[in-house]
Formats: sequence, structure tokens, C-alpha cells
Amino acid sequence: MTGGTVRLLTAAVFALAGLIFVTSFNTAKGTNIRTDASMLKLSDLIQQRSTKNADLDESTAAVRDDVDALARRDDGSTKAEDARLGALEKASGTSSVSGPALSVTLNDAPPNAQAAPGYPEPQANDLVIHQQDLQAVVNALWQGGARGIQVMDQRLISTSAVRCVGNTLILQGRVYSPPYKVTAVGDRGALEKALAESPAIQNYQLYVKAYGLGWKVDERKAVTLPGYSGTVDLHYAKPVQ
Repeated sequence: MTGGTVRLLTAAVFALAGLIFVTSFNTAKGTNIRTDASMLKLSDLIQQRSTKNADLDESTAAVRDDVDALARRDDGSTKAEDARLGALEKASGTSSVSGPALSVTLNDAPPNAQAAPGYPEPQANDLVIHQQDLQAVVNALWQGGARGIQVMDQRLISTSAVRCVGNTLILQGRVYSPPYKVTAVGDRGALEKALAESPAIQNYQLYVKAYGLGWKVDERKAVTLPGYSGTVDLHYAKPVQ
């Protein structure tokens, strides 16, 4: 190989290296692309939005109370109409409900959890609460005749969606981490029976036994669940013109 060829190859290598550094710089925009800083920033943003949504919920609740008070004063409705409206409010979850209750708490398995004898070693997904686990509890409680259900500190209504992203619960614009607590007002015997008969919860109990996922049921004599105070956005299909 001649000296000219060596110099040509050397120049090509340096040019390629320079291209890589320029590309990396443009991609990173001055940040370290080998860190999780961008994900941390996203997590911080989600938490900030969750806190802001909580503040807006409180503000909305206060305004709703004022509007309801004015409506009751000026609507001119009959007692029968007021009774019908009250029944609809109870069914919609926008008014408080009180009575005996059942609370169910679900939690991830403890750190460094090991499989119980006779069970295979756990995978990562075996050790955390999933969306379908929470949904199974909520569905069973409704099936058991719950008059009202609260997940964490939020009352569920017909448009509520229990969704999990990774290991966090996103409910009505707010973010929660485990343990997750679900409280239902109703006949405690019927609620417990519905939980025990749910196939999805029976499957969850296998993971409780095998890997130590958290499961706790508490009977409560008297509980008041506040009414839902957020906005209700209805989404529906429209015919194509």
C-alpha cells in the first residue's frame, strides 16, 4: 500500500468520525443522549399536570356547588321533579353516597420477591399490578351491587376509564402509583361474594400465592364517598355527511 493510499484512507476515517460527531450533536441538541434525562423530564411533566388537574378539580367542584345552589333556588321545579333529579344524580355518581363499604387494596410484589415452592421463577410482569387487575376488582364490585365506587380519591362515573401506563394508574387526568385502593359502598356480603366468584380475581389470587402480590380486603361500617366533581365530556360518533 502506497503512502498516498494510506493518507487517503486516514483522511476518510477522520471525515467519517467528524460526520458521526456532527450527527450525534444535532440529535442530542446539546444534551447527553446516553442518559434517561428525557424520560425523567417526561415523568416530571406528567406529575406536574396531575397536580394541576387536581387543583382544577377542586376549583370545578366549588363552582359546581355554586351553580347547583343557584339552580335549586331559581328552577321553579316541583317536588316530584326534584326527586327524579336527585335519583339521576345518585345514578350518575355526582352526589355523595354513604353506607357500609368494602375496601380492596392491591399492591406490587415486594422487592426481590421469589416464587413460592412449586411455582416457576417470576417474570417482571408477574410482580406488578396491571390494568386488568384493577378493572377486575371494579367490575366485580359493580356486579355485587355497589351503589358507588371510589378508586384512590376519585369517584367513578359512567365515563371513567381505569387505565394503566407502565406501573402507574391514570384516572380522569391524574396519576397514581401503587398501592391502589378501591372502595365500594353497598351490601358487604354481596360485594365479597362477587369478588370471590370473579374468574379474573381468582386468577389474580394465584399470583398472590405464587409471588406475593398484595391483596387486602377490609370491611368498613360507615363510609361517605363524595360525588364526582370534575367535568363530564361525552364522546359520540357522528354520521358522515
